Amino acid sequence: MWRGRAVAFCVGCQSLANSSYGVKGKSPLQKLHLVSRSIHHPHYTSSKFQRPPLRTSIQQFSSLNRLPLRKTKLLSVKYGYLPHRNFWVARLASRLLKLRYLVLGSAVGGGYTAKKTYDQWKEMLPDLSDYKWIVPDIIWELDEHIDFEKLSKALPDAEDLAKLLPDFDKIGESLSSLKGFFSPGSQGETAFRATDQGYENDKQYKKGLLGELILLQQQIQQHEEEARRATGQYTTGSSQQTRKVSDKEKIDQLQEELLHTQLKYQRILERLEKENKELRKLVLQKDDKGIHQRKLKKSLIDMYSEVLDILSDYDASYNTQDHLPRVVVVGDQSAGKTSVLEMIAQARIFPRGSGEMMTRSPVKVTLSEGPHHVALFKDSSREFDLTKEEDLAALRNEIEIRMRKSVKEGCTVSAETISLNVKGPGLQRMVLVDLPGVISTVTSGMAPDTKDTIFSISKAYMQNPNAIILCIQDGSVDAERSIVTDLVSQMDPHGKRTIFVLTKVDLAEKNVASPNRIQQIIEGKLFPMKALGYFAVVTGKGNSCESIDSIKDYEEEFFQNSKLLKTCMLKAHQVTTRNLSLAVSDCFWKMVRESVEQQADAFKATRFNLETEWKNNYPRLRELDRNELFEKAKNEILDEVISLSQVTPKHWEEILQKTLWERVSTHVIENIYLPAAQTTNSGTFNTTVDIKLKQWTDKQLPNKAVEVAWETLQEEFSNFMTEKKGKEHDDIFDKLKQAVKEESIKRHKWNERAEDSLRVIQHNALEDRSISDKQQWDAAIHFMEDTLQNRLKDTESVIEDMVGPDWKKRWLYWVGRTKEQNIRNETKNELEKMIKCNEDHAAYLANDEVTTVRKNLEAKGVAVDPCLIKDTWHQVYRRHFLRTALSHCNLCRRGFYYYQRHFVDSELECNDVVLFWRIQRMLAITANTLRQQLTNTEVRRLEKNVKEVLEDFAEDGDKKVKLLTGKRVQLAEDLKKVREIQEKLEAFIEALHQEK
Repeated sequence: MWRGRAVAFCVGCQSLANSSYGVKGKSPLQKLHLVSRSIHHPHYTSSKFQRPPLRTSIQQFSSLNRLPLRKTKLLSVKYGYLPHRNFWVARLASRLLKLRYLVLGSAVGGGYTAKKTYDQWKEMLPDLSDYKWIVPDIIWELDEHIDFEKLSKALPDAEDLAKLLPDFDKIGESLSSLKGFFSPGSQGETAFRATDQGYENDKQYKKGLLGELILLQQQIQQHEEEARRATGQYTTGSSQQTRKVSDKEKIDQLQEELLHTQLKYQRILERLEKENKELRKLVLQKDDKGIHQRKLKKSLIDMYSEVLDILSDYDASYNTQDHLPRVVVVGDQSAGKTSVLEMIAQARIFPRGSGEMMTRSPVKVTLSEGPHHVALFKDSSREFDLTKEEDLAALRNEIEIRMRKSVKEGCTVSAETISLNVKGPGLQRMVLVDLPGVISTVTSGMAPDTKDTIFSISKAYMQNPNAIILCIQDGSVDAERSIVTDLVSQMDPHGKRTIFVLTKVDLAEKNVASPNRIQQIIEGKLFPMKALGYFAVVTGKGNSCESIDSIKDYEEEFFQNSKLLKTCMLKAHQVTTRNLSLAVSDCFWKMVRESVEQQADAFKATRFNLETEWKNNYPRLRELDRNELFEKAKNEILDEVISLSQVTPKHWEEILQKTLWERVSTHVIENIYLPAAQTTNSGTFNTTVDIKLKQWTDKQLPNKAVEVAWETLQEEFSNFMTEKKGKEHDDIFDKLKQAVKEESIKRHKWNERAEDSLRVIQHNALEDRSISDKQQWDAAIHFMEDTLQNRLKDTESVIEDMVGPDWKKRWLYWVGRTKEQNIRNETKNELEKMIKCNEDHAAYLANDEVTTVRKNLEAKGVAVDPCLIKDTWHQVYRRHFLRTALSHCNLCRRGFYYYQRHFVDSELECNDVVLFWRIQRMLAITANTLRQQLTNTEVRRLEKNVKEVLEDFAEDGDKKVKLLTGKRVQLAEDLKKVREIQEKLEAFIEALHQEK
């Protein structure tokens, strides 16, 4: 009799399970964690009980899997068959009591318990009448949206349910297996806990009516799944072919009510989320406007993003790698990485192209909640309004420009990270890094190392043990063409931090001949890689002009009508980018909480080591980083520039006069004095001098004077900049000072009108011939003697080089003359004989004189070229002229008396002394004029240029890194960075604990 009853129960289960396939209507998208299990009946002929296999799909993520399951007291179950006893009456009574309990608990207690729980929850709430504006109206009207009486009436009667229910002993065994699966330490418990941590503040929300509805929905769905699986296990028996019409109608009615309830529940949730989003936006806007008169604290995700930015700069500068979590988005080129990221950010923010590479450098996107949907770069204050199409276009253009600037010449991609913050109401808080798409072939126009560079960039981000890898796979192409899956499996072979996303599922459903391949991909059976979760998404129809809202609607509509979801090939929690975003955010924050304190401890140890090294190497120096050292050097340079104004006028004039005469003396001697001295009388001499001085003043002299003044200023400025200051001198600034000096001099330009005014002054000075006193006369003679003696020394040195050493040096130093020097020596001796014969000889040799000298030398056996004779004559005559001029200058020491009488009735003429006096006076006046211009104008302009150069260098970080180098600077920079990172990490950890 008992076995007959069991058979009847099995027929009822089969009827219930088969009828579930007959329900018509769209399957709504649910965010529930569906658990699969099998139902076994004791009337099978098998003598061994087999536990139902555990499905790996229960480890996937869900947007609502944080809600705790209702604890159910499981039935004590013994496996296998027991020997028959005489207590069958007691067992039958016990079994009937269990059935009664279940029937009454399901049919009567369901609606009543839900209503009672709702009333208790409502009574427990405080008086919110003053804050009713905060809570959405849908909360107060929730009981109007769900008809609990209709739901309870729709349940079957106890007698009918007794015929339909399966054997609860086997259900108890399945629940026992399920409990074991979710016991601490098991795989199921690990999968569910992946998103449980960090959301304790949601527990109050889970209690009450919404929690009861969710649990009720889970139980109904579980029973439906059990019945379906139990039905699939029946292979024989005539009981499978017979069903009662009344039972089928009641089951259909129950399924219809279930679908309506689910749809209503979905709409309520969507409305709640929308109103909550608007409410949060309103509150954030009020805080933003300062209604509460308090300063808003920096959000948690913004604090974390700042830490990552600092670490990014630290890693790039010092070749280190942090282990803080971030979501790394990798995939093949054109697999839809950027589209998935845009759906998560809820804005079309990235440049797009048809098949070409658009992501040329990593883009770090920090998503955070805010009152307005805006985006801004880390190094810019401009906000892009993501609700305006023109701002979106400008943002995409700016990202593309930054990518192209980051790519060096001859390269295709860059490892330089572009940091972007996106804020908006309802955004999931996380940090994502979009990497360039992995390619298999380098095409024309790409650098040869593009493929290897992309692999190295991807590996650098994925090798972080705390990085969450978001692996994007194009569902519209053959799975065998995937490159990124092999790369991900190498970096995360156990799949502990990988989330797999299948994109373009709409195209895959149309093109794939066997939909089972999609199911195999989502279940992780097709690719060799393992993952923590699998998702299927649709990111639009391929039109770049589509808005985010239209893409969302298309995605929702596709999955509601998709056969993949209706035939249970895909689970409801595995589809849509919204569920993906929730799962990734949960996993991200779980990873952050697990690793951030470890990273803070590591930087604390690094800081201790660096501080110890500094104390051992530089115990008497402050820890000045590069910016502080630059400010110190800046002050020293400005002090040295100011020192230029302290130079005395006498010092300026002496330097200017000396330098200017050194620059123009050759021109005065060779082009003015020597030609004028060849004249026969004093009138011709003075006329020649005046003409040549006028030409010189008009063309060359002012320009030469300005050049001398500018070079003098540079020299003095360099002396102040490079002057050693004893123990206070810090050689770490030498390179910076040299660069500032060179750049300042390069930018400085002398006043163009200075030459015109200086030309007039010099012309007037040279026209004056009146020597007022004997002191000036003697000064002119002294100036002339010094000049002529210096020229004579230079000439004798040239002659010595031409003819070689004399007999003394040859005997003392054992040196000899070359053949050419012997020829020149013979030529010199012959020319000196000619000058002795005629001391008033002209400056140039006549042709017959050259011939005479050549023939005399040939008679001595010396073959000489006429050009060599003329060249030697020039130096020999020059020496003779200078000696004669020096002797004449000595005679003119007593010629001032004759000068006052204009050399009347005197054989002594000292016009050359007057010439040198005019030159000397012009030099003094020019030096005085240049000194005034230097001290009044040019020094101040140079100081201004120095300040501008220092300001430019202060804004150029690369320039400071290049000019301020050394172990001391490097150690100070490391200390500064590590301290800043540690402080921000500690502040972030404190805020993280407060949020818990």
